[in-house]
Amino acid sequence: QVQLVESGGGLVQPGGSLRLSCAVSGIFRSINVMGWYRQAPEKERELVARITSGGDINYADPVKGRFTISRDSARNLVYLEMNSLKPEDTAVYYCYAEIVDQWTFSPRDYWGQGTQVTVSS
Repeated sequence: QVQLVESGGGLVQPGGSLRLSCAVSGIFRSINVMGWYRQAPEKERELVARITSGGDINYADPVKGRFTISRDSARNLVYLEMNSLKPEDTAVYYCYAEIVDQWTFSPRDYWGQGTQVTVSS
């Protein structure tokens, strides 16, 4: 069974930094895409950043220049370095991965349980 487990959320003051980590475990053939989404209260879940197996990266406009996504493909880890945090970055952050099944070769989306990030003074 595939699992995604996030860590690194918490409370930080405006202008501060946090680093989120996500580890993928289980049996699978490969991971196509890894990324981070977030959901603020009363808002829809939105993409923050994603990185493909080939290293292509996309960022949402609100986080460009402040957040950095990286990936350790050998250890099935993905990170999100968040700098210059703003109150509007407050949300539950979810790790995401598109994972190829070992037997069917079909891709499937997996989600972590979410980690709370609160930016407040």
